[in-house]
Amino acid sequence: MDNKIRKGINIWSFPNDMSIIDCMKLAKSADFEGIELALSADGQLSLNSTEDEILEYKKVASEIGLQIAGLATGLFWQYSLTSNNDYIREKAKMVIKREIEIGAVLGVDCVLVCPGTVGVDFDPDEVVPDAKSIEFYSGSEIIDYDVAYYRAQTALKEMAPFAEQHNVILGIENIWNKFLLSPLEMRNFIDEIGSPYVQSYLDVGNMMLYGYPQHWIKILGKRIKKIHFKDFRRGTAQLTGFVDLLSGDVEWDKVMDTLINIGYEGWVFGEMCPPYKLYPEQNIFNTSMAMDKILRRGTN
Repeated sequence: MDNKIRKGINIWSFPNDMSIIDCMKLAKSADFEGIELALSADGQLSLNSTEDEILEYKKVASEIGLQIAGLATGLFWQYSLTSNNDYIREKAKMVIKREIEIGAVLGVDCVLVCPGTVGVDFDPDEVVPDAKSIEFYSGSEIIDYDVAYYRAQTALKEMAPFAEQHNVILGIENIWNKFLLSPLEMRNFIDEIGSPYVQSYLDVGNMMLYGYPQHWIKILGKRIKKIHFKDFRRGTAQLTGFVDLLSGDVEWDKVMDTLINIGYEGWVFGEMCPPYKLYPEQNIFNTSMAMDKILRRGTN
């Protein structure tokens, strides 16, 4: 079935010590069309990367035959738009600006943005490779919900003109942040900002604790600009609930039917996070085959 949805993979699915170029080569060999890179505090693609360094990744990807189609970051777990600390909130806006600038150089049309937190119940060190290299971790704060809503919207309204200037959409992701917990609330949050450059970055697995991805897809509709594919087993509120695609409780047929019904034609990225310690390269191939099944490509 040609539903015009393109298959990519997030770089967090690969071993932390693998180079970006080797990740791209492996992604191509596993039959992915694109890859989503991640911005770190330091390292291969960082806040301080030069334009020449960024362009080199784009050049190599083109030579490999792979598109750099997304840009994410784990830095929002340390620098939250909703923090009580003024400095941290300003650092979060700086991260957004660098995402926009780097995304524009890479030719990415939408970058992932976490809107901040009300509170979290897990340690980002478990899922964010560079968490210990950050000077602050804001995730331990508990923010009043109405305050978080105001701060997040205010910051994103401020960032929207910069995003428009670079023609890069800010994709607001639903995450485990005790914030924006329903599709109606996410829709209203985005619409109240009132900019076409602030839209939705949907994570299929992240709302399984408190909802159904097909409901989110139907309600958010054309606001969805990028998608993460993860699977999750209900019955645990822990990170161990995230499992291989097709091994959890996501009703993938309903997800796909709803995506087709809203006319979604963008990228979906497999996000197998944290990466496997055993046979990590095989996991990339397994994820590719599972996504083919989900996307109804040459499968029965």
